[in-house]
Amino acid sequence: MTDTWWMTHRLLKAQLRQPAVLVITLVQPMVWLFLFGNLFRRIVELPGFGTATYLDYLVPGVVVMNAVSASMWAGMGTIDEIERGTLNRFLITPMRRSAILNANVIVQAVSVAFQSTVIVLLGWAAGAQFPSGAAGPAALVVASVLLGTVFSALSNVLGMTVRQRESIIGLSIFLLLPLTFLSTAFMARDLMPGWMQAVAGANPVNWALDAARGVLARTVDWSAVLVYGGALVALAVGLVALSTLTFRGYQRTV
Repeated sequence: MTDTWWMTHRLLKAQLRQPAVLVITLVQPMVWLFLFGNLFRRIVELPGFGTATYLDYLVPGVVVMNAVSASMWAGMGTIDEIERGTLNRFLITPMRRSAILNANVIVQAVSVAFQSTVIVLLGWAAGAQFPSGAAGPAALVVASVLLGTVFSALSNVLGMTVRQRESIIGLSIFLLLPLTFLSTAFMARDLMPGWMQAVAGANPVNWALDAARGVLARTVDWSAVLVYGGALVALAVGLVALSTLTFRGYQRTV
């Protein structure tokens, strides 16, 4: 825990010295929120959509899409550490090896939590309603952090394995839009083609949406929260463990 704290502190200080990066990453979800919110606002008139305004439906979609987009770049930081030789220097210290990658995941989680909170507040200011009160937005932020943990750990695994920026970029481009549009981020499940509904059921992006919307609803759907939230937690734990194993494999090659 102590080693993880100091490594997290180090990475957070580095981020605070680059506030422009955090601000820039908020611009794109703001565009999605207000552009898509106005472009598709009449889609709720379709029978069976299920929400009063499209903005109410869109806010969770933009939050989870941003979590995926922001977290997929985590492996780039790992590659930078390798290329600068910083990572190898840490290997000669008595630090727990798991603390190095855990800190990377924690910093990504903090960043995603901040960005998700800002997006929720922007949606609220624009008129989005949260019938369940503060519990709904809080659950949405937690779901986005879990989803961010999944993809930051996956990005770290790829970074440690292939050690090429192009692979991280390719993964981000390949996964972001398909995973988002093969979920209920922008379209109600009942209005999607049957095969898309089936894919969405196995999509972790959709698990985050279902878990969050289970709390955002006027009446909390605890079954959705437990099933999809639990699946997301299990996947996050599994990928963090895999990233630690991958790091040990890298250590043996040094």
